Amino acid sequence: MKTYKVVELLGDGISPELSQSVHAIAEILPCRIEFVPVDLSLEHRTQRGLPLYDEAEALMRLHKVALKYPTATKNESPNAILRDRCEFSVIHRPVCSIPGIRTNFTQKLDIDVVRIGTGGTYEDAGRRIGPDTAVSLRVIERTPARHASRFAFKLAMLRHGGVVSTSKYTIQAQTDGLFEEVAGHVAEDYPGIPYRRELFDSLLANLIMKPEKYQVIVCPNEYGDFLSDMACGLIGSVGLGDSSNYSFDDDGAITLAMFDPAGGTAPDIAGKDLCNPFAALFAFSSLLRHVGEVDAAKALKSSVLDAVSSGEKTADIGGRLKCSEFVTAVTARMRSALASV
Repeated sequence: MKTYKVVELLGDGISPELSQSVHAIAEILPCRIEFVPVDLSLEHRTQRGLPLYDEAEALMRLHKVALKYPTATKNESPNAILRDRCEFSVIHRPVCSIPGIRTNFTQKLDIDVVRIGTGGTYEDAGRRIGPDTAVSLRVIERTPARHASRFAFKLAMLRHGGVVSTSKYTIQAQTDGLFEEVAGHVAEDYPGIPYRRELFDSLLANLIMKPEKYQVIVCPNEYGDFLSDMACGLIGSVGLGDSSNYSFDDDGAITLAMFDPAGGTAPDIAGKDLCNPFAALFAFSSLLRHVGEVDAAKALKSSVLDAVSSGEKTADIGGRLKCSEFVTAVTARMRSALASV
């Protein structure tokens, strides 16, 4: 039985319940997951300060893979700090319609949002100039743009789809213009992959009206943040989204990966066994696929989807199950799926 060491970045609110859900799945896997915990809760961060991030970074670089749960953003953003320290230049957010979840959006959505994980407007909090004006610096760098574009085209090859790069390149002519320039150059290396660019505002409208036209979308940092949350809203809940964060070497190979559910800490329901572990389990499935446990990853994802489509789901998506009950339903299905592999 293979063993994988996974850095587990613990957080706030519903984080303990999500961790328990993942551990329940890990216990029945055909491989051994050895979790290496790091407590990134607000209380612990306040007590230890920056040395805690030093420890987290060192462990992540040592073991190459991490699973992170929601953390409260108060004095600082743990997500932003980890992305900066670990040079996560690409964030991948898959979003697809889920059978069994009723939504206001009735068409089928199946997209992969690939976002530059650094730069944009998120690098600079800005500054006041006098009492009535504030400015901030916006950064687009060639190397992260290249990493994101290459990742998008490789993903499009796997799903036999096309790539759309999107930004406000007619307005942000230098910053977004550089991103589109890089995406266009990378597209030349993949002549068999359909490629086009669209203005971001136009893409938002077209995605709702004609979602079938989109498979892989690559964009700068903040655009990807907005787009992926909107897309999750279309499929029923922001809490259904998971994300993968990657850093790369000079040759474009992945050197470090972190997987996490995209939702927040949900302090109002923390400790009540009411949270939805859907995204955390999907993030764990992505982690398993990343380390090479493809059959286990498929079994977990299909078991989660089958439970939901059968009506076994938590209250936030129209069901009646508690968090632990949903995990039990998924575990039962997964045992059967793994037995048939």
